[in-house]
Amino acid sequence: MKILVMGIPGSGKTFLSKDLQGELNCAWFNADIIRKMANDWDFSVEGRERQAFRMRSLADFEKKNGRLVICDFVCPTNKTREIFHPDFIVWMDTITKSDSEDTNKIFEKPMKFDFIVKSWAKNNHKLVAKEILRVV
Repeated sequence: MKILVMGIPGSGKTFLSKDLQGELNCAWFNADIIRKMANDWDFSVEGRERQAFRMRSLADFEKKNGRLVICDFVCPTNKTREIFHPDFIVWMDTITKSDSEDTNKIFEKPMKFDFIVKSWAKNNHKLVAKEILRVV
């Protein structure tokens, strides 16, 4: 199963994903680490779509080998979410605006998601993990 933890920069995607990965004992890919490995810091529409394809490729490998995988990245548009093609979406809706104006301008709130995090709680990762395991 491919799990997308998405939201605007600063919403807590990485923080939740780290704890969630420990709870689920699964693979986890962080967008900043993957961008660094690819030396690709292009945040244009094309760059963001390329990143969605890159994250999809990594996640599809894990899924094909029978593993759960978490990918945390902004995934700001409906098109980038279509490209990534997640099985389960966690939307980090904890802040309304990020420090990244370019992201704020293009971010499209997801119309479809499986779990929404509206505020910080110590056990968010446990609640999300429980819901994921319910549908696996």
